[in-house]
Amino acid sequence: MNEIAAFNATGHAADAEVQSPDTMPHSIEAEQQLLGAILTNNDVFDRVASIISADHFYDPVHARIYETAAARIAKNNLASPVTLKAFFEDDDGLKELGGPAYLARLAGSAISAYAVRDYAQMIYDLAIRRELIGLGQEIAAKASKVEVHSEPKEQIVEAEQKLYALSEQGKSETGFQSFLHAVTEAVNMANTAYQREGGLAGVSTGLIDLDRKLGGLHKSDLLILAGRPSMGKTSLATNLAFNIAKAYKRGTRTDGTEGTIEGGVVGFYSLEMSAEQLAGRILSEASEVPSHQIRSGDMTETEFRRFVEAAKSLESCPLYIDDTPALPISQLAARARRLKRTKGLDVLIIDYLQLVRGTPATQGNRVQEIGEISMGMKAIAKELNIPVIALSQLSRQVESRDDKRPQLSDLRESGSIEQDADVVMFVFREEYYKEREKPGDHELDKMAAWQDDMERLHGKAEVIIGKQRHGPIGTVELSFEGQFTRFGNLAKQWQQGEREEQY
Repeated sequence: MNEIAAFNATGHAADAEVQSPDTMPHSIEAEQQLLGAILTNNDVFDRVASIISADHFYDPVHARIYETAAARIAKNNLASPVTLKAFFEDDDGLKELGGPAYLARLAGSAISAYAVRDYAQMIYDLAIRRELIGLGQEIAAKASKVEVHSEPKEQIVEAEQKLYALSEQGKSETGFQSFLHAVTEAVNMANTAYQREGGLAGVSTGLIDLDRKLGGLHKSDLLILAGRPSMGKTSLATNLAFNIAKAYKRGTRTDGTEGTIEGGVVGFYSLEMSAEQLAGRILSEASEVPSHQIRSGDMTETEFRRFVEAAKSLESCPLYIDDTPALPISQLAARARRLKRTKGLDVLIIDYLQLVRGTPATQGNRVQEIGEISMGMKAIAKELNIPVIALSQLSRQVESRDDKRPQLSDLRESGSIEQDADVVMFVFREEYYKEREKPGDHELDKMAAWQDDMERLHGKAEVIIGKQRHGPIGTVELSFEGQFTRFGNLAKQWQQGEREEQY
């Protein structure tokens, strides 16, 4: 309180910059100038409210004065030394500083209102420094206690979450923005799409027809990729991850900034399969060696060479896999932030949504837990400004229908998933179901019709877009090579010339 005492004696604050090593960073003078400016002219409050709150003040009396003034201004009431006096009659902290007369001295010594944002920023920065010091001390104290229930890995994750939460505190200025700013952003996005030959504003999936329907994968979008078992959800997800990562190029963007200009850095959460199994699938696609042969080691010398060459060419591919099972949504978000900070991150894929865990509070209620997880994934997409592709299971009711094509109502716990998603896509392979309808050898007519159907459906798959906030819904036809677990562009006869011309 020495600095405040000096202020009371002279009407001016003592130099706050001179601090002993044990004093926490603070500036009483900046706090006094800010409060004085607000009490003199309430209009300046709106210029600082997005930067600081009462918690950022070092002196508790100053925090209470700011909080009371803010509450009155929010109700369109005057906040001045006279109107605030009644609220501080019994405030022991203010009595130590000279009582209500201190409020008058604050208003009287305010130099100017023009620098009020600078004072607010200074108060905020010093508060963050104090929190960093406190967090560092807390981390050191926890690490020094050796307890069975407190693993070092858990402490690291907890510390990372707190540090990231601290770094996000200053991002409150993303409130209302002018229509001009929003229009400029929209024009920039359209310009990016126009400059590209493919006409995409988002990240290309490497699948031509899917890109045309979606316009690429857009930043801050949550895309749900759903399907019944054996439809190829994971295969399609790994194909997209591989296509995006192998096309990665870095350079100068149209806005002059440095960053990804083609493809992207991909993060892949594989909660069901191990990283090795996932890598095996990608290598099978790249080397064109069937995945079952890779698993069993049953390869010819030529195939093995092709396999090794594919592995070498993919060494520098910016694809990062995390195969930790049953990850809580909070840890999933923390690890994604860390990857973006250290390696960069342009697309995040999660295989699959139902294997992610919610917070302990929601774990008793499955619908609530899934709701929390889908909201968390949408929050990650917006916060990191990247597309997030989450795979999802479908309920068994699909199997009971004659037409096995999935619908939005087939999504498990569909309410929250459907609501939070920007795009919902279903993988469907009619060949899989038709194969199981094979008639007996004695039914010649049925067998002939079945063989015709199998020939027509062989190697074909559909991606049904059931919801798209920013574009049309419909069906995209793809090719599917089961032996390589690979989806590809389906070359239709009438498109052949057009594709050769464009690509």
